[in-house]
Amino acid sequence: MESTRSTLSTTDSDSDSDKERIRELVALTQEAQIDPDVLPGLHTSNLVLINLAGRRLFDRETFASAMAEALSSPLKDVRTELEVNDIRFATPDVALVSLTKTVHDERSETAGSTELPLAGVMTYVMVRQGDHWRIALAQTTPIQ
Repeated sequence: MESTRSTLSTTDSDSDSDKERIRELVALTQEAQIDPDVLPGLHTSNLVLINLAGRRLFDRETFASAMAEALSSPLKDVRTELEVNDIRFATPDVALVSLTKTVHDERSETAGSTELPLAGVMTYVMVRQGDHWRIALAQTTPIQ
């Protein structure tokens, strides 16, 4: 049986409210990018994530482990900035979010850093879980 919410059309005010909550979630992901206790929880348990280097991760626990590993390496000095370009709703409970990612690589050359693209285009597929939006898919494509 479908939920009542998914069978109702989304009003403009609902859409605007959801867009604002999605923008807030994006801002929170940016703030939590070095916090392995917060960032994974902003994603669904069955997350699929493809990072800027093309590494694909399946599920939130794998992401949390990879994040902890990265933060104990020189990658801890790589920060990203996200700009929301567009938000569209596939259904009232599924949003497609287009972003631009800017990379700030502050690793020292002696830390064995490899050249990363300085920008990428990113897509989030977000799903509503109860009263919250969560990221189910995060895909980043480098801009050369």
